[in-house]
Amino acid sequence: MIREQINKMLDVLPESELNVAYSRIELVYRRYMFERNLENKGVQVTELCEESEGILERWDDVFAGNLDDEAKEAIYYSEYKWHMFSYKKQPCLTGDSARDAFDAELKNDLYVMYQHTPFIQVYENATTVVAADFDSEQDIYIFDRELTWTYVHTHEDMCGPYFYKISQSE
Repeated sequence: MIREQINKMLDVLPESELNVAYSRIELVYRRYMFERNLENKGVQVTELCEESEGILERWDDVFAGNLDDEAKEAIYYSEYKWHMFSYKKQPCLTGDSARDAFDAELKNDLYVMYQHTPFIQVYENATTVVAADFDSEQDIYIFDRELTWTYVHTHEDMCGPYFYKISQSE
């Protein structure tokens, strides 16, 4: 029934509008496939509300604590936190090395945040999650609950992914 209604609408649209419809459908499809993949792996996703602000502040303190306000402003940190890696203000692994390091970490429960959303998600039972699972995501930050490492997948093909792990001496 719904497919017939969609097909009727698509039949009326000119080619230029079909491109718009396609891009929107593709977004819905990618989101569905991302969530389905997590579900198939047994990952349980919960969104945190009240706790999110405190976790975000802790992430900033732990992973960007060595950057003062002037340094953050110079690299547009408020626009994208991952600029601390792309501007080489924080040492990290990049590309395949970052992906391999993330895959090698023991994972059960993870925190997940997106650059432009205020809420943190908790991924429980995430032991089989790998970097490739996040290839369709943009500006996503994944980190362990102890905040000892973070993995970032950006919206820029030439930037990242990044993996940063707190060393024992820090």
